[in-house]
Amino acid sequence: MKNRSGEKIKLASIDELLGVVNEESAMEIEISKIHPFKNHPFKVLDDEKMQDLVESVRINGVLTPVLLRMDDNEEYEMVSGHRRMHAAQLAGLTTIPAIVRELSDDDAIVAMVDANIQREELLPSEKAFAYKMKLEAMKRQGVRTDLTLSQNETKLRSDEVLSKQVGESRAQVQRFVRLTELIPELLDLVDNKKLQFTVAVNISYIDKEVQGWIYEYISDTGFIKPKQIAALRNQLNDGPINQIQMLSIFNNCVMAKKVSRSLTFSEK
Repeated sequence: MKNRSGEKIKLASIDELLGVVNEESAMEIEISKIHPFKNHPFKVLDDEKMQDLVESVRINGVLTPVLLRMDDNEEYEMVSGHRRMHAAQLAGLTTIPAIVRELSDDDAIVAMVDANIQREELLPSEKAFAYKMKLEAMKRQGVRTDLTLSQNETKLRSDEVLSKQVGESRAQVQRFVRLTELIPELLDLVDNKKLQFTVAVNISYIDKEVQGWIYEYISDTGFIKPKQIAALRNQLNDGPINQIQMLSIFNNCVMAKKVSRSLTFSEK
């Protein structure tokens, strides 16, 4: 939709996206005194993008301050800026420009997720744990509206609010959250695109021990089919099974149907 004549479009600055207000000023903090955010769901990888960031830091320094908060030991916990700090370390820096802010646990979770969730190429596991962490924080905040809810959204469920913020349906947000119920080995398969997202969601409803058997099956055969998981879940509704029974269910699902053949003999 076009804006009205003479009306200016205001885009959010980097500081606004990170929640840094104008009155706050950055200070140089020793990297050795900073520790990662507890259960930080976003992976810091030494990939090509990280190498580009390291080179930029070597030339220009860290241009955008990281966001920290003080912990109970009077040290610093990283809220937003894990990749920048890692790049600074690789570039040989011992300090990093930072904004230090007083934040509760839930406020820090919301700020941490919001600063990272819009990144491109997020892994399914990153979205899964980020969505879960923020949803739990939003629920604990309850009636508070200053961080997560606008005045006309206070009656919406937390997952509905989050779905609006991240641009995904409420059902899809819930599917991602289900992935946190997978064992790590299966979640890695999802990240590496070796296990279909929808199949993984269905597996998440299955007991962890049985998930381990499923992972062994996938490792041995290289595949798992939706109908195999559907059949397994149907059987589990009737009660627990052992690994041999599970394999029998899987084999019955993929076994080729016997083709009926008829032979016709000539009179001769």
